[in-house]
Amino acid sequence: MSQNIIRFAILQNESNSDYYHWVDACKKFGGGIQYKTIDLTKSKWFEEIIDYSPDILLTKPGGLTAPFKQLYDERLMILVKEMGFKCFPTLDEILIYENKRYLSYWLKANKIPHPETNVFYFLEEAIEFLKSTNYPVVGKVNIGASGSGVKILYNKNETLDYVKQSFYSKGSPRRWGPNLDKGNWLKRGLHYVLHPGDIEKKISKYRTIRADKQKGFVLLQEYIPHDFEWRIVVIGDSYFAHKKLKIGEKASGSLLKKYDNPSIRLFDFAKEIMDRFGFFSQAIDVFEKNDGSLLINEMQCIFGQSDPYQMLVEGRPGRYLLENSKWIFEEGNFNTNQSYDLRLKTAIDLYKKNNE
Repeated sequence: MSQNIIRFAILQNESNSDYYHWVDACKKFGGGIQYKTIDLTKSKWFEEIIDYSPDILLTKPGGLTAPFKQLYDERLMILVKEMGFKCFPTLDEILIYENKRYLSYWLKANKIPHPETNVFYFLEEAIEFLKSTNYPVVGKVNIGASGSGVKILYNKNETLDYVKQSFYSKGSPRRWGPNLDKGNWLKRGLHYVLHPGDIEKKISKYRTIRADKQKGFVLLQEYIPHDFEWRIVVIGDSYFAHKKLKIGEKASGSLLKKYDNPSIRLFDFAKEIMDRFGFFSQAIDVFEKNDGSLLINEMQCIFGQSDPYQMLVEGRPGRYLLENSKWIFEEGNFNTNQSYDLRLKTAIDLYKKNNE
């Protein structure tokens, strides 16, 4: 085998299909690379990876249940910290992904502006907090994308019920069925008529989520009044941004977007974080307060994409690049294959740069 061949190991999670976008990206890239999929959830994960000896681990952590998220994190930490493997996205990006407790600690420790977040493991302490906090507050489950575990709590009694439920048998409430806020019922229904096998996959997914109850702690976040969130997407040197609009009280999970020309300061804000922590794949959801300050609500290294682009500038898809200290817009389709094509190119460019 040529020494110029880059070997990738695509690390599967508990889902049977989550890794397909990585496979598609590798197939489209063509020569110069080799890839193998390895199921990180199976008992021989370690032996398979050592035997294959990849140059880069392409990661896709699970985002459905806490046990499998913990499994993925723990095994990846062994591979990176103990065995010296490189992964994309990076280990630190994986650790803050779909772990709202850890993300809140991480943001606080690094003095990054974000809504005040409190995690309570004792019911009495949480109840004491409710006596003096301002309402509404936001209850969140630790793992759950598209707003599935976000609940706006408008007064003390409502919040007290939520807290007690989180510590007792039911656990913190989380949507486990279809996201009714997404709309597009005709299009979604037609998809399942044409692909009946996907219905069973969806039902299996919903059952898995429903069975994963969050109990024994509660996460309460400061409520930030907003009409939208900015989503800033960064993959390598490529920067994108659009507005996530609200349906009801939440922007997360609505899939309702507005492609306004983004302010350059959003990219400055994101770039400082990416450079500071050596991150390469992020969707950073940001509240913009009335005074112009920016607060991070969520950070995800892997994220959904309902449109074929992440940004439109004057109706044209493209990206921003920083060239000679100036942000330059480049028109083009850079978000193909759910942005995994761009992720793969970024991973390859980084590997080549580090091995020159």
